[in-house]
Amino acid sequence: MNGPANSEPSDIQEEYDGQGLDARRARWTASGTGALLALAGLAAAALRAAGSDPALVPTAYAFGAVVCALAAVLGSRGRTRRALWLLIVGVMVMAWGDQFD
Repeated sequence: MNGPANSEPSDIQEEYDGQGLDARRARWTASGTGALLALAGLAAAALRAAGSDPALVPTAYAFGAVVCALAAVLGSRGRTRRALWLLIVGVMVMAWGDQFD
């Protein structure tokens, strides 16, 4: 029988180590992507604010950047699913604001 009851202790330990590595990688990915998108959104907001765009455009970029920064914080704390959804919302807000250009 090949079940968990007949597994070697080292197999179980390797499985847990793999899960821990996957979780760590997910946290780093979520926090890194959130920080990168937040910086890109702030840079776009600054560039759009310097131009002759309507005020809604840089505001949308700045708000999207704040949402992405919140996603980075949540991702670093292990809330990677919520961070993913916040990243999607943040980018959508930035894209929506860009439509008013």
